[in-house]
Amino acid sequence: MAKQKQVKAGNVVFSNDRPLAYIAGPCVIETPRSYAAEAAHLKGVFAALKTPFVLKASFDKANRSSHDSFRGVGMEAALDFLKDLKNRLGLPLLVDVHEPAQASRVAEAADILQVPAFMCRQTDLLFACADTGRAVNVKKGQFLSPWEAENIIKKLESRGAAGIMLTERGSSFGYGNLVVDMRALEIMKDFGYPVIFDCTHSVQRPGGLGTATGGDRRFIVPLAKAAASLKIAGLFFEAHPNPAKALSDGPNSLKLSSVKPLVSALNRVDRLAGELSGLSSN
Repeated sequence: MAKQKQVKAGNVVFSNDRPLAYIAGPCVIETPRSYAAEAAHLKGVFAALKTPFVLKASFDKANRSSHDSFRGVGMEAALDFLKDLKNRLGLPLLVDVHEPAQASRVAEAADILQVPAFMCRQTDLLFACADTGRAVNVKKGQFLSPWEAENIIKKLESRGAAGIMLTERGSSFGYGNLVVDMRALEIMKDFGYPVIFDCTHSVQRPGGLGTATGGDRRFIVPLAKAAASLKIAGLFFEAHPNPAKALSDGPNSLKLSSVKPLVSALNRVDRLAGELSGLSSN
């Protein structure tokens, strides 16, 4: 396996040979007030567990199933709010970017720029994110094999990206379904960059509700445990106080009240995985 690189976001370090770090937050900023409360809750949970954590924010869900679906508060309304919240909470921040023109603006607030799965092959977007000097986390598209993700890395490396992370979030398995091939995590680790597992988007059922995406929340925990056992850099998940009333991705979001016991359990799995990491079937 290639030597494992580190990516830093504030005081959080992601690497496949270090303890798990987490990226978490609600799917979208529904209102500044609700998002601030959710962020403060997550900060308290991760602080109590003494576990590294990056706050996730989305100001626009540009790929909703229906044009009638809630998309978010928009970039202009979000950035000043996020800068202030980040400073008040003292947390590193990851923010989604959908267009090349957004990258430099979002980099004013974010420590990590995230490229959504549907956009992972968009060269101009990858270049714009790399050019900001911020770390870049790319969600591997549902349509992409894990070995093809190396092309994403090469694009970012060609622009001198400050840090590169790859996130697995399931692969298309017929219409309206995803499946997680755990081999993908091992394959992408061979590239030497931090690998993240998105345990909530991986249980989506794209377009499963007709005009909205469905999901199988009951599989979040088993998939997260399986991924943590493979000694990866981090886990990504979305959480909401009441997923049934969430304005985006409720069917595949964790309840905020479930975060603490889940993270505590995953940390134990990760420690065991570290003890077993020298084993090989070769």
